[in-house]
Amino acid sequence: MDSWEWNKIAGAVLGTLIFVLVLGMFGDAVYAVHKPAKPGYIVPGVTQTAAAPAAAPAAPVEEPLPDFAKVIPTADVANGQKVAHFCAQCHDWSKGGPNRIGPNLWNILGSARGEDRGGFAFSSAMKAKGGTWTYAELFRFLKSPQGYIPGTKMTFAGVSSAQDRIDLIAYIRTWADSPAPLPAPEAAAPAPKK
Repeated sequence: MDSWEWNKIAGAVLGTLIFVLVLGMFGDAVYAVHKPAKPGYIVPGVTQTAAAPAAAPAAPVEEPLPDFAKVIPTADVANGQKVAHFCAQCHDWSKGGPNRIGPNLWNILGSARGEDRGGFAFSSAMKAKGGTWTYAELFRFLKSPQGYIPGTKMTFAGVSSAQDRIDLIAYIRTWADSPAPLPAPEAAAPAPKK
């Protein structure tokens, strides 16, 4: 092969590389992806890794607790059953049912948090929290499990709607031989003095 043939091969290779580079630059210009200034939705428990530092989050506002003695009897248990489909992906709530990714939830209301539920290995954060699963505890936990008990194994984002949580708790209450007793009704606020 003479030098003329080698020049043609080198020219073809270099021409192809230049064509690919120009095509890549054109594609980047046409289909450029611009990052938004702020995220459209913030997933609880996920840290942001933006180039610019994110603004410090405001202190979470404590959500007022409903009067469970009044709201549970009037809750929509059928809606709670629909919301429970999220739970069914990781939990079983039948009596004597198996543990799955999460523990069996039969008779969860009134039980000790992190107690032995058929050999399920609870996180140390769940065990350290202690206490029992009351209506108020479930209401707060179901809103944001990671936010309420940082370090829990439960990666579910939570149920943001207070009414959906009330309906779900009313349905959870049926997961027992006898439903957990309702708490005493809250005392009415005294009327303002005139």
